[in-house]
Amino acid sequence: MCSICGIFDPEGLGLGACAALMEMRRVLSHRGPDASGEYVTGGVALGHNRLAVVDLAGGGQPMTVEWRGRRYTVVYNGELYNTGEVQQALAREGYKTKTHSDTEAVVAAYAVWGTACVERFNGIYAFSVYDEGEECLFCARDRMGVKPFFFAQVDGAFVFAPEVKALLKYPGVRPVLDARGLWELLYLSPVTLPGRGVFRDIRSLMPGEWCRVTGAGVERHLYWSLSARKHSHSRDETVAYVRHLLEDAIGRQLVSDVPLCCFLSGGLDSSVVSAVAARRYAEEGRVLDTYSFEYEDNEYAPTLFQPNPDDAYAVYMAEQIGSHHTRLIATSEAVAAELDGATLSRDFPGQADIDSSLRYYCGRVKERHTVALSGECADEIFGGYPWFYRPEMLSRRFFPWLHDPMARVGLFREECVRPKEGFAWLSEEYTRAVAATPVLEGEEAQDRTARIATKLSVDYFMASLLERKDRMSMAHGLEVRVPFSDHRILEYVYNVPWRVKHEGGVEKALLRNAMAPYLPDRILHRKKSPYPKTHSADYERRVQGMLLSRLARPDSPLSELLRPTAVRELAEGGDVTWLGQLMSRPQMYAWLYQLDLFLSRYGVELSL
Repeated sequence: MCSICGIFDPEGLGLGACAALMEMRRVLSHRGPDASGEYVTGGVALGHNRLAVVDLAGGGQPMTVEWRGRRYTVVYNGELYNTGEVQQALAREGYKTKTHSDTEAVVAAYAVWGTACVERFNGIYAFSVYDEGEECLFCARDRMGVKPFFFAQVDGAFVFAPEVKALLKYPGVRPVLDARGLWELLYLSPVTLPGRGVFRDIRSLMPGEWCRVTGAGVERHLYWSLSARKHSHSRDETVAYVRHLLEDAIGRQLVSDVPLCCFLSGGLDSSVVSAVAARRYAEEGRVLDTYSFEYEDNEYAPTLFQPNPDDAYAVYMAEQIGSHHTRLIATSEAVAAELDGATLSRDFPGQADIDSSLRYYCGRVKERHTVALSGECADEIFGGYPWFYRPEMLSRRFFPWLHDPMARVGLFREECVRPKEGFAWLSEEYTRAVAATPVLEGEEAQDRTARIATKLSVDYFMASLLERKDRMSMAHGLEVRVPFSDHRILEYVYNVPWRVKHEGGVEKALLRNAMAPYLPDRILHRKKSPYPKTHSADYERRVQGMLLSRLARPDSPLSELLRPTAVRELAEGGDVTWLGQLMSRPQMYAWLYQLDLFLSRYGVELSL
């Protein structure tokens, strides 16, 4: 994993652009602490910071290759999990790779096959290739959108980076927040809309999209998307094939030349990944390292969303698979202190302490490991959320994870947020998203519901979780891989009938049945429990105090937007979950604190 950034201007680069590239690369150095480099010629400047994971000696960037008398230079962020297959296909075309690096495989694949190269890749990536012969820039993002790619167009220049903060270093890219951007924050955050950043003039490549930039403009093309097909396998064939896909995806992602570990909460998803990884390690005479996360002085109270704590399950599962297990414990003080860093890592107020705690834990993991595998994405693909089996949650006029879409908007002055217009915008976005779901004519209602729930979850909710995982881990130069995000798994499971995925009325029954040979019954039948959050009263007191302190500052932008009685009403109200499975009153305090920090630190220009 690495950071990439670049500028393409067919009119030619000035000294200001070159200085901007250096500054862009500097603010992204956390994503690649091991090496750095630049490529500048004519109208293109490419920057790179490297996190060395595979082929430590031969994977330096920017990397240039020659093919049939033409030169191609790449900056690449990601991991190919089928590098060997791509290298073999290149050899059949007459190109012999000089390194073991997937970076060379990517740029050579573009040189040989052009834009069709991405159709041969299995992995997580965002990259840009400068084609000297064509004088064009080719950029692409992986099918599931695991790796980020933001861009802006300013005065004929195309500027790109994996994080918005880097784009803002380029002259003319301004942090303008219009009404749509504010609604996106107040109604949807931490979820954002596919294809755009929060700021008005910043966009993002879609998952499974490439673009080609020339003097004539920007050509964009979606090279991958979900499709609805009839499922031909029997129930038992389906279970066996899902097991094969998961074993293959996890096995491919264990390749690393630096220390690798797994996140193990003791839940179904992380246990699947850890169990397969531990068995592969044992076959090679190695012991897998695993980590679980907990909070100091956690005043745990069971809820519908978190029926039981993870700790005992994580330790039990580690014993079952024979891993070397470490329990990381965060204090309320540490989780609160990381809120600033989490905001700056994500470039907007995201998921409050759910972000900040992960950022803290990733920093601790990085002390011993550079790569980690995580169980993210299983719920979205296999149907782990309530809206998969409660269709009434999909019949409302807003996204199903929004328990109360007015929870945040109601705290703000009406003249600032125009809530009626905002809710109409939210409903239009939701209706458009549902209509875009690929379905089969005449299929059963439960299968259609499952498809809608999957598409919404993958395109919006999962995208937000992947963004969180990327920013909080890469803040410390830790690469986190997500085997469930292998596009082959989603393509297959999307078309499996709901009666197989939800057999016996059990959430994620297909995943449980497929991976039963790997898991003890105590884990196999455990009810879903999400990423852990703190229930400490001390944490709530801390973040409430932090928010009040920021609002008392004369330069607080948020104090001008909130209703005067908003914080008091929040304190006197009940503690209810208002978004996802984890966001309740303490997270509202923390989120508002992050919003004020974001508006102030980024110098946000409101255009409402």
